[in-house]
Amino acid sequence: MKIYCENIPDPKELEKEISEFLSKKFGENVKVVSPIVMPREVAEEGTKKSTGEKKKINFNLKPEELISFLDQYIIKQDEAKAILATKICTHFNRIKRAQAHPDQMGELVGSIKNNILMIGPTGVGKTYMIKLIAQKIGVPFIKGDATKFSETGYVGGDVEDLVRDLVREADGDIEIAQCGIVYIDEIDKIASGHNMIGLDVSRTGVQRALLKPMEETDVDLKIPHDPVSMIQEIELFRKTGKRDRKIISTKNILFIMSGAFNGLESIIKKRLFEQSIGFGATIGKSKDQAGILRHVKSEDIIEFGFESEFVGRLPVRAVFDKLTEEDLYQILHNPNSPIILSKKLDFAAYDICVKFEDKLLQILAKRAFEENTGARGLVSAAEKALLLFEKKLPSTNVKKFPATAQIIENPENSLEELITSLETQTTEKAFERLSIEERESIRGYLLSNKKNLAEKHHLPLTPKRMDIIATAYVNNIMDIDHVFKKIKHYYHEIKKTELYFLKEHDVNIVFEEDAIDFTIEQTVNSLIQIKDLYKQLSENFELGLKLVREKTGQNLFFLTREALSDPESFISTFLTTTIRTK
Repeated sequence: MKIYCENIPDPKELEKEISEFLSKKFGENVKVVSPIVMPREVAEEGTKKSTGEKKKINFNLKPEELISFLDQYIIKQDEAKAILATKICTHFNRIKRAQAHPDQMGELVGSIKNNILMIGPTGVGKTYMIKLIAQKIGVPFIKGDATKFSETGYVGGDVEDLVRDLVREADGDIEIAQCGIVYIDEIDKIASGHNMIGLDVSRTGVQRALLKPMEETDVDLKIPHDPVSMIQEIELFRKTGKRDRKIISTKNILFIMSGAFNGLESIIKKRLFEQSIGFGATIGKSKDQAGILRHVKSEDIIEFGFESEFVGRLPVRAVFDKLTEEDLYQILHNPNSPIILSKKLDFAAYDICVKFEDKLLQILAKRAFEENTGARGLVSAAEKALLLFEKKLPSTNVKKFPATAQIIENPENSLEELITSLETQTTEKAFERLSIEERESIRGYLLSNKKNLAEKHHLPLTPKRMDIIATAYVNNIMDIDHVFKKIKHYYHEIKKTELYFLKEHDVNIVFEEDAIDFTIEQTVNSLIQIKDLYKQLSENFELGLKLVREKTGQNLFFLTREALSDPESFISTFLTTTIRTK
């Protein structure tokens, strides 16, 4: 039987017609949404990749290097950092080795992936840590919420949608997507009810649906029962006479689950109590939640409401500590704090520069701790303290906002004083004081992390260079990593100028390190722009250095800080000294 498909419409036209029909019948309440993964795009991308050499994962991190990276952003959680960094590094290094030496070891029967279960209260940095790790490694990362998935996809989404989304995150590169990370939060919410008679089908069903993807299975990238996918497959069959099936294997996809697991500590306590009876052991005093959770065993998680097969696919467990008030303060004080950087960006949207007093950060940490929601309480505390100023200041001429402890103690008076103190320069003095304090704080951070930062960014950290980096941080809104990237960009542009000067003027100049620092410092302080550096060098040095070359025959010149500060004196001294020597 022949099927004639010449009049099949383009998928976009079909979607448009269906949308118009639904809009006329139901108004704007019903819309057609295209699937996240477009099968045609995946098929074309997969075809393109299959014709060339397979892209190999580029991963060389060692556990201690990843821990050092996490230490820059995450306060406390040392044990969790060590567990996650070690097992994730091992996972990806094993993939890299298998790709590099496919002939050394065949398929292992019953090979177990190091999927990870993270246990800890809300707001302690579980999601943030995984995002940082995925960003550092450079693999695609997808986050899902366990409460939004069902066994069959009739309610919420299908668990396999997460795997398909990895292909989208990898820009259609299936090979890279197969080395991604799937992170599922609130996994404790799909535990079956403790007091329930019989199976809690909706929850245990989701657990079972996750079993195969967590181990190894093939997921079809064409979404079942999707009309657009079906039409595209028919169109492909009409053109080529072939059916194209694109799949993604979950063999190397790392699954990481997390949840608060409220009530799990009671199960652990009960087990420890029962084990102590009859052995003459004494039960110790009540420990903190994290201390109790560190004694967790598979049987406790099963009693909590998880299938034994599901628990068995999460062999690695990391317990997160509850954050103290001091921990919350350190999060705000950290130069990479997304909370403080985010508030700086909020005010910068109105061309207002804000600096935070250390005492204010301590008050915010105390208020957040009282909310008992971990680091999430910091966001609420900061928003509540600054909302009045974020509302009023954009309508004034205030461009510098020193956020001191006073804005919490007496917000209305602080706002009035801030607006009226423009003429008395009180605001300017307070702002300058906080800027100096921030610069010194950053310099202290650089000194404490000097070795790691220098190795990470391949940039020697001299005292002068640390001053420049601290100033760049104060003058911009970015974390330490981006400041380093900015400084390194300036460094490379200066070295490029040496080559361009040689090409254009046939004069070989080399910047000494102090001259590079001097140039970067001027750029950071907005005294010059890197793009104007070549023009300045040509104006100040071209004729003089060519004259020196004619008189002495020398064509290699080392430019110092003093040379850049006073070009005429440098050339004159150089010329006089060289001629006298000859």
